[in-house]
Amino acid sequence: MCHNIIDGRYHTACGHFYAMSTRHHDCLRPNCLFSRRHTHLTGCRSPGCVRLMALPVRNPIRISPTVCSDCISRERIGSLGVQR
Repeated sequence: MCHNIIDGRYHTACGHFYAMSTRHHDCLRPNCLFSRRHTHLTGCRSPGCVRLMALPVRNPIRISPTVCSDCISRERIGSLGVQR
């Protein structure tokens, strides 16, 4: 199945991933609705065609050993005793 590849920054200290760009991976199958090799024209109603994309794949192109900015701001708010 076709899927999206999400390039981004992964923070190892907190485990959060932030997307920077997305690209499409084509499975090249003729029965996949999202492939450029899909055999049917627009408005395909064939029950044999794949209509769902696979889950996106996260590709960490930047790895940061620090915590992310959201976690830093949560820690600051928590240390100040401010509630939302």
